[in-house]
Amino acid sequence: MITYSMLDLAPIVQGSSARQALLNARSLAQEAERLGYQRFWLAEHHNMTGIASAATAVVIGFVAEGTQTIRVGSGGIMLPNHAPLMVAEQFGTLASLYPGRIDLGLGRAPGTDSQTMQALRRYQDSVDQFPRDVQELQYYFRAAQPGQAVRAVPGEGLEVPLWLLGSSLFSAQLAAAMGLPFAFAAHFAPDHLAQALDLYRSRFRPSEQLSAPYCMAAIPLYAADSEQEARLLMSSVQQQFVALRRGTPGPLKPPLADIQQHYSAGELGAAAHALREAVIGNPEQVQAGIQAFIHRTGVDEIMFSSHIFEHQKRLRSIQIAAQACCALSNAA
Repeated sequence: MITYSMLDLAPIVQGSSARQALLNARSLAQEAERLGYQRFWLAEHHNMTGIASAATAVVIGFVAEGTQTIRVGSGGIMLPNHAPLMVAEQFGTLASLYPGRIDLGLGRAPGTDSQTMQALRRYQDSVDQFPRDVQELQYYFRAAQPGQAVRAVPGEGLEVPLWLLGSSLFSAQLAAAMGLPFAFAAHFAPDHLAQALDLYRSRFRPSEQLSAPYCMAAIPLYAADSEQEARLLMSSVQQQFVALRRGTPGPLKPPLADIQQHYSAGELGAAAHALREAVIGNPEQVQAGIQAFIHRTGVDEIMFSSHIFEHQKRLRSIQIAAQACCALSNAA
């Protein structure tokens, strides 16, 4: 049985609005729920004019309210930006409203630039305090102890499932040491994927939350009824990667049929490197690509990131992926 999930940044597309991006996120989650996706995660980013999920806990509540069974969570909350107590209260509230459906994925990066980090009013060494902050967060989710001075209400006793996220070896080692599930961000930084998974599995220590290693990888997905259309859809994200490297991020742009005419070979090569784990193509190619990725990595769960300019095309993309995962499960 293949477990498959969705990662969303609530992309704001060119000519549209943050409101429409958030409505699209909930619509995407509703379709993912119908298609049997296990979870729907949203990512925290700040000072990004093309991303509407900055207030991640608020968006999670909006999506959870519009769905019934799918797990909804963060992929992730950038813990260096927040006091652990506030995160415990926010996700304790979500878990109280939507019991058994909330995940808390935690990232170590700030998810923004240095000036915005200062505006978020966190300390300069907050990234270095990440392991301690994770432990503090776990403390607030446990049942309150007699005489405990600071309590998370709601939050205490709810044992909201924690995940550690990352694109490097640090989070893989920490997740293994703490006995937490691990998710690797291969959808934009795939370089250390194999090494991180091997490290996590080999060093895993059981915990109260998890008795055996459980790893997930996020990968890009661009599925359509033809390979030509799928590659055209991917050109929006190729433009987004180039814009980020140029320091000019913005809304997600429409696809370009002649993208090679607009960007240098070096820029497109860098985007291709970042997207090299992408599953791209028609239904048959997508099924083969998913099968190959799972065979190569042995991940317990696969999470698709499918940022496509047209919402209907995006819905079609996740439909194709779900059909492929079901076919592979049936064959197995």
